[in-house]
Amino acid sequence: MNAIQRFGEYAAAFEKAYESDDWSVLDPYFTEDAVYEVLAPAPVGGIAEGRGKVYDHFKGSVDGFDRRFDVRDLQLAEGPELRDGKVWMRWKVTYRHPGVPEVVLEGESTTTFEGDRIARLEDRMVEASVKNAIEVLGANADSLRPVGG
Repeated sequence: MNAIQRFGEYAAAFEKAYESDDWSVLDPYFTEDAVYEVLAPAPVGGIAEGRGKVYDHFKGSVDGFDRRFDVRDLQLAEGPELRDGKVWMRWKVTYRHPGVPEVVLEGESTTTFEGDRIARLEDRMVEASVKNAIEVLGANADSLRPVGG
């Protein structure tokens, strides 16, 4: 298995799950006991253990933040590449909504595979970008209504 190729397949499946809100499409990409850890200031940081909890985290995150904006523009800043047997990449996501300052989140991801499935996914986010996102969200709560709100 080529880990970088498999990661690319997972990333494409993630975008399909994001669009459809059907996170089960990710089943072929995660182990049952997968761990997802977000290393970021509160309230963004946290850990989810088990495939179902990982999906719950994804859904909560995109509903609570991403979907509140009209535009979500994900860009690769560096990678993906193999580092110590893990797939590593640096990324940035730009969010836009009319009348709201642009938000840019930056970070890096490290993905550990067991065979062709993700056993551990770790996102380390740039602290200043997280703090700015939280400030913009708080200052524009009326414009950035929560999903279902």
